Amino acid sequence: MAASSSASSSSALSRLSNIQNHLNPIDSLAKNLVKISPEVSEALSHGHAVVALESTIISHGMPYPQNFETAKEVEAIVRNNGAVPATIAILEGLPCVGLSTEELERLAKLGSKAQKTARRDIAHVVATRGNGATTVSATMFFASMVGIPVFVTGGIGGVHRHGEHTMDISSDLTELGRTPVAVVSAGIKSILDIPRTLEYLETHGVCVAAYKTNEFPAFFTETSGSKVPCCVDSPADCARLIDVNMKLKLGSGIVIGVPIPREHAASGRVIESAIQSALREAREKNITGNAETPFLLARVNELTGGLSLASNIALVKNNALIGAKISVALAQLRQQESN
Repeated sequence: MAASSSASSSSALSRLSNIQNHLNPIDSLAKNLVKISPEVSEALSHGHAVVALESTIISHGMPYPQNFETAKEVEAIVRNNGAVPATIAILEGLPCVGLSTEELERLAKLGSKAQKTARRDIAHVVATRGNGATTVSATMFFASMVGIPVFVTGGIGGVHRHGEHTMDISSDLTELGRTPVAVVSAGIKSILDIPRTLEYLETHGVCVAAYKTNEFPAFFTETSGSKVPCCVDSPADCARLIDVNMKLKLGSGIVIGVPIPREHAASGRVIESAIQSALREAREKNITGNAETPFLLARVNELTGGLSLASNIALVKNNALIGAKISVALAQLRQQESN
């Protein structure tokens, strides 16, 4: 009788576990398919501040060892401002949230041999046990899966110039419309159509905010000429915005545009001239799709004598600083509410 009762109890617990996994599949998936570093796992379990970081900038943004050094410096900035960095990548088919120094260097050495991985590519890279450097959309996906609400990057993708004819629209935008993660960036890459990108984000119900300004930043430069509907003046403002977005279960992300520091802003005219030249070259060489952005950024860097890459690194570091402060403010807000 006791054995029967025990078996029945065990069966009931098993059914309950299956029901819980069905109702909340993210927990089950995260446990079985994603490797979370001990440091990140501990921080999340205690409600501490964590900042997600993408890995495409490491693999496709600059050469080794500059990419490795920059990645370490960005992680150090996050740590020095009270948060735990969680760089996200797929290594040998295993999605990793939080990389060791050895894993960071391995990805940096792989460079462009690692596949640039957006949401659409995740299943293929995992199934084929490949190496994938995550873009904004894939990083958001994994950050949301494990419960990281703040993500720092350089800039987000958008509607490409002449996108009304080509329909070339970054998956970053659709991800922002369906994944509740706040993306701290220097705005939309200036190689893109900024007004149309903001219109597309509005269509998908994405809250677009600018940090300490009412104009959306244009990646290399502080201003774009496009106003934003929401201005946030402090990390605490950002934290409240993120917290309310999560509590209301709006289901969409938030874009927080942080202007590049004034002392690092490249001349807008110089950058714009280089962009136009690079765009013409890309069309002549028929470079399209996810190969276009790396080509354009590299070519603009060449045409500006390295000015754009220096600005890129500076803005990523500044975003890491602001993003860490936002994550800390959010963790403190949630801690206060739970007390």
